[in-house]
Amino acid sequence: MNSRPPGELGRMATIKSLWASVQGDPVFMRRLNGWLTMFWLAMIPVSLATGWVKSVTYVSALSLWALVSGHWSAWQAARVEVYQQQEDIAGQVVEQVIEKTDVERE
Repeated sequence: MNSRPPGELGRMATIKSLWASVQGDPVFMRRLNGWLTMFWLAMIPVSLATGWVKSVTYVSALSLWALVSGHWSAWQAARVEVYQQQEDIAGQVVEQVIEKTDVERE
């Protein structure tokens, strides 16, 4: 028996569906990561000016974010590698270069 209220199950399904569609959109992911990068760059002087850098809670949160984003980036890179292996894009590129290149020994 599930202890969650029925409305929460619907919300979770919606969130999972939204997350899956976002993951498949490289343009959105690039924009999201760009904006998050700008946000954290802007937070450097804010953190120094407000003294948040001396807060254990702030540094812990920042460390957790760095850990999560680092693993997320590695996971995304691994997904791309798997896709490339499945599609054998490199092999196709090499074949096209060989076909279009006219190199002869002298």
